[in-house]
Amino acid sequence: MINLTTRGLFLLMVLGSSMLILGLNSTSDAQMVPALFVFGDSLVDVGNNNHLPISIAKANFPHNGIDFPTHKPTGRFSNGKNAADFLAEKLGLPSSPPYLSQVHNKSSNFLTGVSFASGGAGIFDGTDQLYRQSITMNKQIEYFATVQGQMVQQLGQAGADKILSKAVIAIVIGSNDILGYFGSSPSGQLKKGTPQEFVDSMIVAIKSQLKSIYDLGGRKFAMIGIGAVGCCPSQRDKNKTETCNEAANFWASKYNQGLQSVLQEYTAQLKDFQYTYFDTYNVLLNLIQQPAAYGFKEAKAACCGLGNLKAKVACLPFSSYCPNRSDHVFWDLYHPTEATARIIVDTAFNGPRQYAFPLNLQQLASL
Repeated sequence: MINLTTRGLFLLMVLGSSMLILGLNSTSDAQMVPALFVFGDSLVDVGNNNHLPISIAKANFPHNGIDFPTHKPTGRFSNGKNAADFLAEKLGLPSSPPYLSQVHNKSSNFLTGVSFASGGAGIFDGTDQLYRQSITMNKQIEYFATVQGQMVQQLGQAGADKILSKAVIAIVIGSNDILGYFGSSPSGQLKKGTPQEFVDSMIVAIKSQLKSIYDLGGRKFAMIGIGAVGCCPSQRDKNKTETCNEAANFWASKYNQGLQSVLQEYTAQLKDFQYTYFDTYNVLLNLIQQPAAYGFKEAKAACCGLGNLKAKVACLPFSSYCPNRSDHVFWDLYHPTEATARIIVDTAFNGPRQYAFPLNLQQLASL
């Protein structure tokens, strides 16, 4: 699957023509951090999967991008900008480029950050089997190690460490693992043990992955919890009453609790380890349960797709789409609209401790 949970920050890098292609320019806000490195899945993929030859988890076709500045698809699973774009804006930076678009470019400058996020990716390597190919979380960390090595060559160890210690490391991962386990598609399942054992193994894996990023120099972690994935249109469509998949929601919440425990443990164990945890689960649930309070009219059905809840067929060029994307919580059968992503990032950035703790993102960036 490609994710619900559930959202580039960095120094003004000479993105030049590539930024013009994306239609994203430097923001006017004050730059808060030197760089943003984004790890994750389709919620924050800004085009990496466009460069994966056999992957079918791509969004490089209409109607994706209909509300993007260029009004063209860019590889984002959205009608417009996604959470990674809004996160960059909040930090006063241009959106981070996809790593695979830069890796063979000799003029690439990774000092301001890059995005490794990939549609279909999960905490486990096998999560993407339904979509044939993605950059797994472990592979994303390998790419980060390559980037860190290039930074050391360019700046020396002390110079690289200085940038990495101040950069924001944004991580949006885990929804595909949960949906792979609890979804009804046999080819998408990764059923290993009981639900509790599966979620426990997710926590063990993400703990190791966080330590790997820390060992490479990351210090400021923006951890985005898994959203209420059982309420996305694809899951509602599988229930005759169109209600949420409560098992998926329950275990997503259990994973989030375990992740918070890992973050608290690392704060005590690892020098200078700092984080913000964002409660995507309850923020998204608020939008779904009280859509009118946030300016939405439709919280069940997707905006783009075909069939019941527009969730029988994905957002493909022959699919229909709603005329007003801003009144829908969901863009397609898995992903939020640009309007939803904006609310999520606004809350993560300067929201109350109820949703972003022990610091919000703005406070973390200011450290």
